[in-house]
Amino acid sequence: MNYVHIVAVLAVIQFIYFGIMVGRARGLYDVAAPATSGHEMFDRAFRIQMNTLELLVCFLPALLLAAVYWPNAIIAGVGVLYLLGRALYSVAYTKDPSTRGLGFALSLFPTLGLLIAAGVGAVIA
Repeated sequence: MNYVHIVAVLAVIQFIYFGIMVGRARGLYDVAAPATSGHEMFDRAFRIQMNTLELLVCFLPALLLAAVYWPNAIIAGVGVLYLLGRALYSVAYTKDPSTRGLGFALSLFPTLGLLIAAGVGAVIA
């Protein structure tokens, strides 16, 4: 079983879920498209999705490249930290944006670690 691919699929599903939450908030708080701001709770949902997109662009290539050089299970485990970090980020940001730091760190640092692992792997391979 390719755990890294499972983590990649889960990351995309998580992003899609955050997009669904934006659509739900858009309807719930009457924020008409194409507006990207309005009610504070809509704004939070939108920022969760956009911040996730910004990091996902770095996370997915780093995950897949690191898996070329390092054991699948270890790289997937680091990827799971990213997923948990994003989930925590979402919950914290929804409740109180000032508490999002831990979730952000738990998704940023695994991404940076994967990027470093990919770079090191490419150099020593």
